[in-house]
Amino acid sequence: MKFMHRERHRTEHIGWLRAAVLGANDGIISTASLVVGVAAAQASHASIMTTAVAGLVAGAMSMAAGEYVSVFSQADTEKADLAREHRELAENPEAEHRELTAIYTQRGIAPALASEVATQLMAHDALGAHARDELGISEALSAKPLQAALASAASFAVGAVLPLAVVMLAPGPSLLAWTVATAIFFLALLGVLAARIGGAPVVKSASRVALWGTLAMAITAGVGAMFGAAP
Repeated sequence: MKFMHRERHRTEHIGWLRAAVLGANDGIISTASLVVGVAAAQASHASIMTTAVAGLVAGAMSMAAGEYVSVFSQADTEKADLAREHRELAENPEAEHRELTAIYTQRGIAPALASEVATQLMAHDALGAHARDELGISEALSAKPLQAALASAASFAVGAVLPLAVVMLAPGPSLLAWTVATAIFFLALLGVLAARIGGAPVVKSASRVALWGTLAMAITAGVGAMFGAAP
């Protein structure tokens, strides 16, 4: 008796991973940058705390809304392409068969075998075969708006909680230094985690995330110091 070998591929995680990493990254960078900017402007601890909380709430809602609209647009495009393909299959199945055969031939399959493969796949699930091999739409990579929105909002909130906790716990005089240092550490850690899950180079991923986060905080601190009240 033969058993099917079940393989786990990283592309299975690409939908939620992209949204989760993007959300957490934005949560850390946005909230930490707000804190750094307001702290550099010589604001009170209460103002800094209020800014961090407001940034967490507003950012999570913004990420959810933006991700939902973006991915929903992708889903609408996929539905439109599938509807068109369904019509073409109904109106001219021979042409669609030739199209699928040509795709398999270009991938290196002999023409006669490619034609037989196309015949069998179309007999089993014509729309599914064309969606996967012609349009590039698969179950693992298909758009899931609600999943992406919830993942983005939740991950943003988790990321934003980290600099918020630093604001609550760090000593007042060294709040700015603590926020910058911990934010860079959290961003690097996020880069490592994303690389581990997605199979990317760890050092490159961590360095890239930390570098852009540091740049964002530096620019925000400069703006805060420029327009803030004098000490």
